[in-house]
Amino acid sequence: MANDIGAFFESEPDQAQGARNVANHLRRFWEPRMRREICAHLDQSNGTGLKELVLAALRNHRNEIDPTKYSPSS
Repeated sequence: MANDIGAFFESEPDQAQGARNVANHLRRFWEPRMRREICAHLDQSNGTGLKELVLAALRNHRNEIDPTKYSPSS
């Protein structure tokens, strides 16, 4: 599913903005359990199988995606 989201945002000419868009989508629409699992996948297998844009989103915006690090009030 994350790769499908990444594929959607790959058309963004600015790859940094594309990664921000992926991160924002994950934060807004994925439940905390799903976000914890994808972050664990990144930690355990270096994100094997994920598109580069998704990896960039996870690596560069981890604090916004990971529910153990993100607080809406901060």
